Amino acid sequence: MSPGLEHSARYDGETFEGVDFSGKILESSTFTDCTFIRCQFMDATLSHCRLINVVFDHCNLSVLHVPGSTFSGCEINHSKATGIDWTAADWSAPAIRKPLSFLESDLSHSTFLGIKLPDIDIIQSTLRDVDFREAVLTRVSMTGSDLMESLFGKTNLTEADFRGARNYQIDPLQNTITGAKFALPEALSLLYALDIEIDDINDDSRTNAEPR
Repeated sequence: MSPGLEHSARYDGETFEGVDFSGKILESSTFTDCTFIRCQFMDATLSHCRLINVVFDHCNLSVLHVPGSTFSGCEINHSKATGIDWTAADWSAPAIRKPLSFLESDLSHSTFLGIKLPDIDIIQSTLRDVDFREAVLTRVSMTGSDLMESLFGKTNLTEADFRGARNYQIDPLQNTITGAKFALPEALSLLYALDIEIDDINDDSRTNAEPR
């Protein structure tokens, strides 16, 4: 993939800083407790790799390809991770702990279609035009994130936390939101899909109403 990285190799506790992996391909390697700082992974490929407790900090992961790779306890922080097809990774084996977490990162134009990612955190991130349809996102936290034009359909959002999130369009009739947490005023968007009429009655109108 670059000088110092080899196919079918093991890397334990190593830190990579400022390295450009753009367009490179790495196959069947294992990274455990490694940290990537300000590295470039644009259009790079991690094929059938194992990433355990790996941290990406201030990295560019745009259009990263992850065919057959597995993730466990990995963090993507303050990074650009747009246009990634996460469905290509291998999610068949249960992770020891939550497989992924995102903090203040851009995941726009990515897809999580139909995959099971319970308990993940996507905090204060940009999630524009992200496909979450048919995914299992039980107990996911998306607090403070922007979900403009993101897709939810037959998505399991049981006990999910959307407090502080904005611009989401979630049809409560087409998704499972049992026990999920929302906050006003954004939570009013949940009513748009229902066949009901809502009147905006402010304090002045109540004050001026005639007594019965």
